[in-house]
Amino acid sequence: MNQKPSFTLDKDTEPERIAKRIARAGICSRRDAEARIRDGRVAVNGEIINSPALNVTPSDVVSVDNKPLPEREPARLWRYYKPRGLVVSARDEKNRETIFDKLPGHLPRVMTVGRLDMDSEGLLLLTNDGDLARHLELPSTGWSRKYRVRVQGHVNEEQLASLAKGVTIDGITYGQVIAKLDRQMASNAWLTMAIREGKNREIRRIMEHLGHQVSRLIRVSYGPFQLGDLDDGEVEQIRPRIIADQLGLAPPGPNDDRATLTASKRGQHANHSRKPPRRKINKIRRR
Repeated sequence: MNQKPSFTLDKDTEPERIAKRIARAGICSRRDAEARIRDGRVAVNGEIINSPALNVTPSDVVSVDNKPLPEREPARLWRYYKPRGLVVSARDEKNRETIFDKLPGHLPRVMTVGRLDMDSEGLLLLTNDGDLARHLELPSTGWSRKYRVRVQGHVNEEQLASLAKGVTIDGITYGQVIAKLDRQMASNAWLTMAIREGKNREIRRIMEHLGHQVSRLIRVSYGPFQLGDLDDGEVEQIRPRIIADQLGLAPPGPNDDRATLTASKRGQHANHSRKPPRRKINKIRRR
């Protein structure tokens, strides 16, 4: 599909909220930046400010705790195998472990592209750039999320096929779901399911509607990005050249894998989704 990027991953060129500017520099989250502003720890052009309701331009000099902001980090993207039992949240009101408690220490401050519920596992994209995260989450981006799903009971393939027309459950309408029975066993079955919207607990609710409890849910791809042979908890950076190709952006320089991406090319973002390696699928089946 043709997709014109609606964002720029280049240096700041337009006025923006002061808290967003601080967050994009990688110091802290936007919420934490607002708290620091109210505490009188932020100055713009040498003057302390106490309200986050302020726009700044690229020419404004911003400092936090008397230290100038570092230059904005280039946009980066990582593949992460989220294990089961971890919450996808920076803070959890129930004090449960989050993915941020387990991520390797060498990563910069990152945010997630979308979410996976605590009982789900598999591919979760991480990025240090909020604009990139929001773009990848948009339904208009048109990317499919593919899952390997283990359900209890015997599956009716005609019911699965009917999901391609969408389904409404408890007043919530879910769009097209592509579902295929891969293997029926004595008491459970493995399915492959693909969705585009990613509503809260969508697959679990749909399968419960069909009379099946989901006992395992593994995301194996998000658009063109694959889980591949990552193991639980592993993180691997995606090269900027690959990101640029998939988003239809100008590629970075030949010798700069961390170059900032710019939305100067208007073209197709190819969805060359290769299948996960068979060894990964076999590993999933054995678990």
